[in-house]
Amino acid sequence: MGVFVTPVTPLQQNCTTVWCAATNKAAVIDPGGSVDAVLGEVARRGLTLDQIWITHAHLDHAGGAAEMQEKAGAKIIGPQAADQFWIDRIVESGRMYGLPDARPFTPDRWLEDGDTVALGETVWEVRHCPGHTPGHVVFFNRAARFAQVGDVLFKGSVGRTDFPMSDPPALIRSVVDKLWPMGDDVTFVPGHGPISTFGEERRANPFVSDAALRRAPLTRPASGPA
Repeated sequence: MGVFVTPVTPLQQNCTTVWCAATNKAAVIDPGGSVDAVLGEVARRGLTLDQIWITHAHLDHAGGAAEMQEKAGAKIIGPQAADQFWIDRIVESGRMYGLPDARPFTPDRWLEDGDTVALGETVWEVRHCPGHTPGHVVFFNRAARFAQVGDVLFKGSVGRTDFPMSDPPALIRSVVDKLWPMGDDVTFVPGHGPISTFGEERRANPFVSDAALRRAPLTRPASGPA
């Protein structure tokens, strides 16, 4: 498996490209913007864009999906169907954040908890992780011990829960019940900011570390970066 990360939009969202090293088939996860730059890097590396994966439908993660599909012909996979609420608001959100090119899209496949997605010879597990948005999903490559978690978890923080249809207790349950069981050794790319591991966040994250949750289970302020 290979991976590179391209920060996109003024919100510096981590648009993550993963690929199967055996076939060079690639998936772009969360193309919020800078579509030409991402596609150019895919081509420069000799990869073939096979799929577009969406963790959740906030504009900085999904605003460029329609454009990328038009230019590359790849299928859009994800998120879970409850995020139709946010897909319908991408244009409005784009105006608010100065991203007028953001457009809604229609997934070729909605995802559910427990689904798998094949990319070349690699297999990715899907976990439905609501809280930040109701239809948020996470992509996990068990063999590589790697996950792309969108805005569920960050290095030292967690996703905001002050948006419409956010749910703070659900976000904490998503982290504890869906992410931690993957293993402390799993490296993850968050939706914003630096890479970390689940073990490091269980040790030191002030919102969802084991110690923090013993003090205040299932509660936390809405203070993530996006």
